[in-house]
Order: sequence, then structure tokens, then C-alpha cells
Amino acid sequence: MKKICIVTTMWSSINNWIKPFLNEYAKCGVDVSIACNMDAEYEKSLLEEFPFVHTYPIPFPRGINLFGSVKSIILLRKLFKREKFDMVQYSTPNASMYASFAAKSAKIPVRLYCQWGMVYVTMSGIKRKIFKIIEKTVCRFSTQVQPDSVGNLEFCRKEGFYDEKKSLVIWNGSAKGLDLTAFDVSKKAEYASEIKEKYNIPDDALVIGFVGRLGREKGCNELFSAFKVLKEQFPNLKLLFVGPIEKEDTIQPELLEYFRSCDDIIKTDRVTNVEKYVSAMDIFVLPTYREGFGMSVIEASAMEVPVVVTKYPGPSGAVKEGVTGVSVAVKDCNALRLAIADLLENAEKRTAMGRAGRIFVEQNFEQKEFIKRYMENRMTLLRGDK
Repeated sequence: MKKICIVTTMWSSINNWIKPFLNEYAKCGVDVSIACNMDAEYEKSLLEEFPFVHTYPIPFPRGINLFGSVKSIILLRKLFKREKFDMVQYSTPNASMYASFAAKSAKIPVRLYCQWGMVYVTMSGIKRKIFKIIEKTVCRFSTQVQPDSVGNLEFCRKEGFYDEKKSLVIWNGSAKGLDLTAFDVSKKAEYASEIKEKYNIPDDALVIGFVGRLGREKGCNELFSAFKVLKEQFPNLKLLFVGPIEKEDTIQPELLEYFRSCDDIIKTDRVTNVEKYVSAMDIFVLPTYREGFGMSVIEASAMEVPVVVTKYPGPSGAVKEGVTGVSVAVKDCNALRLAIADLLENAEKRTAMGRAGRIFVEQNFEQKEFIKRYMENRMTLLRGDK
């Protein structure tokens, strides 16, 4: 029986990105272990849902912590050497750094880096140089690297992180594809009505939406600046901000105060039924500085919502330019505002882009097809096929 260990920094990544594949591994006769930061409560719930999985709670420090990092690498190396895994798969920045070092030291034959974005691209100075070196080292220590977007694959190949032989993207990108049974567009009107009633959004309001955490690197400064100006042109405009309020210190003080005090910015915090929230949007906006793929972009498209994103390799791959949405330069507040205004003024264009978006997602990111191709790749790696 082949053995695989999946490593992420936090258990939330297991919930968000790994669970769809666990039963598939069991069907293929693969022994699966999971190592991440997890408490006893989460470990119990995971084993109740997937009793065949082996769990290894390992304390992975977040941020820069030399002592904690060395300890995590040592713990992982002991685990890898003892269990003699055929493959170790890792994702998220800290876990990937620790696991790639430990797996290479333990001589694991297949070391798979699921590259879901690169943290160094939003940094500057010496910090950027250090984290770029770490990213290159993780790639070098891995026998296979799989970015979740074609754009990031091409970017990293040009940067010399890896060559064509050791890198690929599963199907058309993303980490898990999209479950279109959950994103049922036939229920869009029902979902939109539910959310608008919940947050007292008038039926004649125009709604632009964002899904993600609060933070500079998500483009929130540009989003709030653009919204503030757009409100003067479109008095009935609302911003539906779906996600946790984090990293407030990275937002410009005057914009943070505007975000907090503006009654037309609706703050939902973290939600589990995002398909209902995007259904209430007329336009979805993701002005991010970096992104592995842009899952929220195809979630919006699946519910026939046109999208405006930044021209970064990840989210750009989730948009058919001029057909399902438009892209603008990173950090260009004026371009962002003009793109949103153009769609706000043209209902027919919004409708056409939304419908095209649904077709685009169905043809390129449907989850069952993604899982099929994903598992074919994993079994090929475990067999050692060339």
C-alpha cells in the first residue's frame, strides 16, 4: 500500500482544500496521513468524518520564529523517517518550508509542493530577498511543483524557480475545482433575496462585492478609495464585504475609519455559504496584490456575477478577459474605479458577462472533472511513472 502525508500549516486548509480528495485516496487504496496545527477537538471531528486517516498534530509557528521552525522541521523529519512515506505533499508558506526541508532530509522519494501563491511578491527590501530565497529553496527541495494557476506557473518558470520537467498545473488551475451543485445558479434569485433581506439592502440598490480578509495585500485600500468616489456617482451603491476583519494596521487610517463608519459598507465577517452572498452582488471585485489562483473569482462567475480583478497571474487565469469580466493593473485605484463604473452603468453588459462566466466555469473548473485529473496525477506520482 502506498503512503502519503499531507502537510499544511493550519487545519483550516485541510477543510478548505484537502477534504474533497480524502475519500478518493481511500478508494485507490492509498494510506493517508495529515500533519498540521490541530487541536484535539478538530482531530476528533476529522477522524469521525474520515476514520481511515492518520493524524499528527504538529505545532507550526506562524511568521518568523527560528526556534519554532527548527523544532517543526525536526518533528516532521522524525515522522517522515519513521513512517517511510512514498510521497509528502505540502502547501501554505510555513508548512511548505518545514516539510520540504524535512522530506528531503528524510529522503522521501516524491516531494510535492502545491504552490498556492508566493508571499514574497508583496514584500520589499531585504525581507523580499529573504522570502524569495526561501521560495526558491522550497521549489528546489521538491521533486514536483504544482502551482494552482497557469499564470503563476509561467511566472515561476521565467524566474527560474523550476523547469517544465518538474512543474505542471492540474487541468485549468485551482486547488480543488468548484462544486457546481453547491453553486446552483438556479437559486440565485432566492439567495440574493435572502441576503438582501438579512442586511436590509434595498431591491433597487447596486451592490459591488468582495470576498476575502481585510488587508492591504488584498487591495482593500484601493477598493475603499474607489468605493468612496463611486458613491458620489451612484448614491444607491453598496459594498458587501464578505470576510474576516484582520490586518487593520495595513489599511490607511482614513480609509480604515471610512470602512468602519460607512453604513453603505456591509460587513458580514467569515461565512460558510459564500454562494448566497455572491448571488446578492451585481459586480464582484478582487483588487488583490497577490493570489495563487482566485477561487472567489470563479465562485462569483458560477453565480453569473461579472468580475473585476487585478492583472496578477493567479486571478487573471480565472477570468476570460472582456467576456466574463475585466482586469486592471495592480494598485491602480483609478483604473479599478473606471472598470467598476463602466459595469455599473451597463446592466446588459453585466448580464452578458455573468452568463458567460457560468459557462466558463462549467467548462474549465467543474470539481468532479478536476478531482478525476488530480487523482490521475497523484497515482502517477506514487507509481513513479515518467
